[in-house]
Amino acid sequence: MRARTLVLFLVALTLAGGTAMLVRSFLAQKNTAEAQALARPAAPQKFVLVAKGPITRGQILKPQDFAWQVWPEGGIDKNYILNGTGAGTRTPDSFAGWVARDPFAAGEPISDAKIVSPGSRGFLAAVLHPGMRAISVPVTATSGISGFIFPGDEVDILITHQLTGHDEQHRAAETVLQDVRVIGIDQKLDSKSGEPLVAHTATLEVTPKQSEMIAVATEIGKLSLSLRSLAANQSEQSAAASPAGDAPSTFTLDSEVSQLVPKPGAGSAGVTVLRGGAGKAG
Repeated sequence: MRARTLVLFLVALTLAGGTAMLVRSFLAQKNTAEAQALARPAAPQKFVLVAKGPITRGQILKPQDFAWQVWPEGGIDKNYILNGTGAGTRTPDSFAGWVARDPFAAGEPISDAKIVSPGSRGFLAAVLHPGMRAISVPVTATSGISGFIFPGDEVDILITHQLTGHDEQHRAAETVLQDVRVIGIDQKLDSKSGEPLVAHTATLEVTPKQSEMIAVATEIGKLSLSLRSLAANQSEQSAAASPAGDAPSTFTLDSEVSQLVPKPGAGSAGVTVLRGGAGKAG
C-alpha cells in the first residue's frame, strides 16, 4: 500500500512539473511575440485627398475645399490623389483654380478624372453655368487690384469715361455690372521671388446681354474691377436676384470728387432782366 501511494505521488509530481514547464514555455513565447510586435515598425498610413464639403459641378476649387483623410490601403483607387505621391508632391494648393467636372459629396475622394485644370481642354465648358458666356477684359495693376483677384471671386465692373455733350470737360465713373464671377485670370506665381505677377486679362462669366454691355464699355472708356465681399448684405442679394441689366447702377461725377471742378452746366446761369422804371425782374 505504501509503495502504491509513493508511485502515485511521483506520478502527480511529474505531471505538475510538466504542466508548469508547459505554462512557462507558453508565457515566454507570448511575451516574445508581443515584444516583436512592439518592435516591428507600424505600417505607414495612406492619406487620400477628399472633399471637405459638398462640391457642385462647375465650382472653381480653392485649397479650403480639400482635406487629407486616412484611407484603407485595400480601397485606394489608382485615380485617387495620395499625400506625397504621384507626379511630384501635390497639396490642396496645387488644385487652386481647378474646376469640378462632376459634383463631390463631403468626404468623397478627389480624382483626376473629375477635375480639370485651367488651360486644359474643356475647362471653360466645365466652369460655365448653363446659358452663360465667357468674356475676357483687360486689366492693369490698378484696375485688377494688384493681382489679388483670383478665379471664383465676385467682382463689380466699373467704367471711367469722359462725358460728352457739355461745354466743359468732365469725367465720370459708373458701375456697369455687379456680382460677376471671375472664372479665369492669367495670374502666375514667380517661383524665384515668390511675388505675384500682375495679370493682363481677366475672364468673366456673364449673360449674353452682359457680354454685349462689356463689349461696348471697353470701347467707351477704361474698365476696372472692384472685389466684392464673400458676405453680401441684404440689398446686394436683392440686386443679384434682379434680371441681367436691371440691377441699380451707380455713378460718380468728377465734381463730386473735387470741389474745384464745376458741376456740369454751372456756367450757364440764368440772367435777370430789369425793365426801366418797372423795378421788377423779367
